Amino acid sequence: MKYVLETLRLEEERQKLPVIRMEIDYELLTLYDALQDNDTVLIIKTKERLEHLRKQLIKLEKD
Repeated sequence: MKYVLETLRLEEERQKLPVIRMEIDYELLTLYDALQDNDTVLIIKTKERLEHLRKQLIKLEKD
């Protein structure tokens, strides 16, 4: 039973990978726009969000 649950958990995490990649793409576009507009607040927020998404991606790819 434990093996089945672990397998299901890993499959769910694999399905999250494309979503996280799309979120990273979106945040990169947002960062580009913020850089073009010199919006320092949005730049900082976007970089923080990108860092969080990067860590999630690394964690999921590691498993």
